[in-house]
Amino acid sequence: MNDKASASAFRLRFLLGFVACAALIGFALYSQKAWGLNPCPLCIFQRIAFGVLGIVFLLGGLFAPRGITGRRVWGVLALIPALAGVGIAGRHVYLTHLPPDQVPSCGPPLDFMMEASPLADVVKQVLTGSGECAKVDWAFLGLSMPAWALLWFVLLTAWIGLAAFRRR
Repeated sequence: MNDKASASAFRLRFLLGFVACAALIGFALYSQKAWGLNPCPLCIFQRIAFGVLGIVFLLGGLFAPRGITGRRVWGVLALIPALAGVGIAGRHVYLTHLPPDQVPSCGPPLDFMMEASPLADVVKQVLTGSGECAKVDWAFLGLSMPAWALLWFVLLTAWIGLAAFRRR
């Protein structure tokens, strides 16, 4: 495959990654507004990871570098939010599978934590999870929303590998 065709394939794959991230965030917002499923702090962090990943996908798709080095740089930039999302969603899935007596107690709302604590403390507290993060309000095909998010982060990580790191 010549360099121009490789750049076109990269562009298409990254733009499709952007569409997937936008659709996932759209579904999350729809489920919040239409079904009243308010996001817990870990859900919000997953949305942020999908948003950042979507922005990287969009920018990488728009710039579509011709050289393999440029594509790999965009791939590494995309892997950062994708792997962060895998970690956050993995932690969320773990919390949803804890026995009720081992679920951490519910903490204050995220808005309050942001006003009352430094950002680093808020991130640390949110990533440890709370009781509200262990609650499963929605499931489809036997998977909770955090499990679907984890699945999508894993699929998008593989998609990044295909787009940016596969030998042509």
